[in-house]
Amino acid sequence: MISRATIAPVMVLAAAATLVACTSPRQQAINRQARAATEFLERQGSIGDPGRVAAADFAFARMARDEGQWTAFRAYAAGDAVMDAPDGFAPVSEVLDGLADPAEPIRWAPTDVWSSCDGTLAVSLGRFIRPNGLVGDYVTVWELQSDNSYKWIYDTGTPDDPQPVPDPGEDLPEDAIVVEGMTSIEGRIADCQPAVGHSALPLAITGNATRASTSADSSLTWQSSLQDDGARHMRAFYLRNGAWEQVVDLTIPGDE
Repeated sequence: MISRATIAPVMVLAAAATLVACTSPRQQAINRQARAATEFLERQGSIGDPGRVAAADFAFARMARDEGQWTAFRAYAAGDAVMDAPDGFAPVSEVLDGLADPAEPIRWAPTDVWSSCDGTLAVSLGRFIRPNGLVGDYVTVWELQSDNSYKWIYDTGTPDDPQPVPDPGEDLPEDAIVVEGMTSIEGRIADCQPAVGHSALPLAITGNATRASTSADSSLTWQSSLQDDGARHMRAFYLRNGAWEQVVDLTIPGDE
């Protein structure tokens, strides 16, 4: 089970989003997307970790397009990265063992990034489009590495249900990348002061299997659990104004 990156055989672009980023050559368009995201974050005063995480997410997506989907997933995975598996979670090396890169990769871009105050942990939320045209939300958890780079430690997602209705009147170029909400990408950093009673982390999800981690300064935390009905529940919280604020609440149906 690979919740977000399930591959279908035919490439169909769904006109379901608010932004179409396209130009020729393709690399120039991708570079402009990354620059626009960084500039937006700088205008919002978030020039540290959220911007770097967004850049890592864009680079991850670019590598998937240029060098192959699973090649990119392997290259950007931390040593302890896990993915969804039928019985819960499994190391990325196990989930992707023997998988060749598909002819058409999934495409994605972040819309929101939340970082711990110390930058050791971050969560990105964004939009993806599968080769068969299905669009949806994804969540990636990023961990700061010893070389000061960011690599992902958990990745999941689910298509919209119902799917947006395509606009038959919109003429999309062949190399268009459709990503909802990318023009409003935002980066946020957790409070650096502890919340009252923050030692009691706001995670009470139960299930058959669970993965979770917390930043070194305890200002950002996440958890994903496999529920009894086969669904997955992924949540993330960060400290804001002296209290825990939930920033991600994503449920992946059991048949994903």
